[in-house]
Amino acid sequence: MSVRSATAQKSPQKVQRELEDLQLVLKARNGSTVAMDQLMRRYTSFVRLKASSYFLAGGDSEDLIQEGLVGLYKAVRDFRPDKETSFRSFAELCVTRQIITAIKTATRFKHAPLNQYVSFSHTPAGQEGEDCTLGDALPGPAVNDPSVRVISTEELQSLVGCLSTTLSPLEADALRLYLEGCSYEQMADELGCDTKTIDNALQRVKRKILTHQQGRQVLA
Repeated sequence: MSVRSATAQKSPQKVQRELEDLQLVLKARNGSTVAMDQLMRRYTSFVRLKASSYFLAGGDSEDLIQEGLVGLYKAVRDFRPDKETSFRSFAELCVTRQIITAIKTATRFKHAPLNQYVSFSHTPAGQEGEDCTLGDALPGPAVNDPSVRVISTEELQSLVGCLSTTLSPLEADALRLYLEGCSYEQMADELGCDTKTIDNALQRVKRKILTHQQGRQVLA
């Protein structure tokens, strides 16, 4: 698909925003601090949203936001208008990569046992990429979509203990096998069900864990 045909399928508002982004990026590269400030203001909420989608034991949300802003700066620096992608999409990728890199670096040097993590924002059949989703074996590759929540496997196992009263027997068994590195097919064979049932069970686990995490943040 050509850039022209791809553009033709977008709404006028989206096309206008992409053109404004491009103009600001080019001005910022030419040294305009005003343009850079406009881009930062335009995307700060976006960066905060992405950063808030991540959890790291012992981490600080403001640190992740700062890393996200570094990723945004790199997006301005490295964006190529000739590619068939919008600045927003490229910025999203750069922001996520920067945050994930910061998490991996922190866990490698400060929390060596915690350098495996799992994403809760996607279905277990999530896309393949640079982060690990709930549907991939631990540790696993990443997803392309950066809107993810990550949590150390050690913390996850702790949460499983806390959630022992809320997980059904199937959910608890599915999560236990998942943490042991079983595939969907292996889990289905072990539990005597199909892979769709496993998928649904892990999705319910994801929602319960996120609810538990939100409750802990309110109480903190």
